[in-house]
Amino acid sequence: MSLLPLILEAGAGDRLDIISLILNASPVVKGVMGLLIGMSVLSWFVIGSKSIYLSNAANRSMRFQDMFWKTGRLDDIWRATEAAKPSPVSEVFRAGYTELAKLQRRRQEQSSDPNAASEDLLGDIESIQRALDRARTTAITEMESRVPLLGTTASAGPFIGLFGTVWGIMNSFRNIGAKGAANLATVAPGIAEALVATAIGLMAAIPAVMFYNYFSRRIRVITSEMETFSSDFLNIIRRRFF
Repeated sequence: MSLLPLILEAGAGDRLDIISLILNASPVVKGVMGLLIGMSVLSWFVIGSKSIYLSNAANRSMRFQDMFWKTGRLDDIWRATEAAKPSPVSEVFRAGYTELAKLQRRRQEQSSDPNAASEDLLGDIESIQRALDRARTTAITEMESRVPLLGTTASAGPFIGLFGTVWGIMNSFRNIGAKGAANLATVAPGIAEALVATAIGLMAAIPAVMFYNYFSRRIRVITSEMETFSSDFLNIIRRRFF
């Protein structure tokens, strides 16, 4: 009995483990794998950091809103926000309160001219509204920072892996043509390394798309809370000061 088939089978088995496939892959496929691994590492960094950030933002916003509705005076709430860690909703409040304080000082300076003061009421409300909108936009931008990387990984990862797959299969067919034989030992390594590229692309894309949708929902919830608080705060300002 010839030992050549057994030797070829053992050699093929050694070449088909994951580490060997990655190390023996063509330069193009190695580049694809390296790019996908880098995207996966960056995605997991974003997932970890953004999970902590959004969790803290939601909890602090909830605590601030509880304190806001339990405290009657705006200046007391302002002092409380200076001592506490910032949250998206509290930053909206601080922006609105800062603008209100500026307008109050200006109204005191114009108190000798009641006609001018009455004409500025509508403009003052609009100024506070713009301050609230700016703070909300800044908070949303901060919450959404680096999240698009997850969307990019989720959408591009499978296609980049597919490119590595196509290139590996092309190499397999080239080896078949060069050797003039279509046996398992000739075809298997190229197809296997191609499938490894696809697998790495899917491993990068699947968690990225899951957490992208999760973060998008959490950001929408916090954004809705900021919008609701802005409307309530503006109504309070109208009743108390205008």
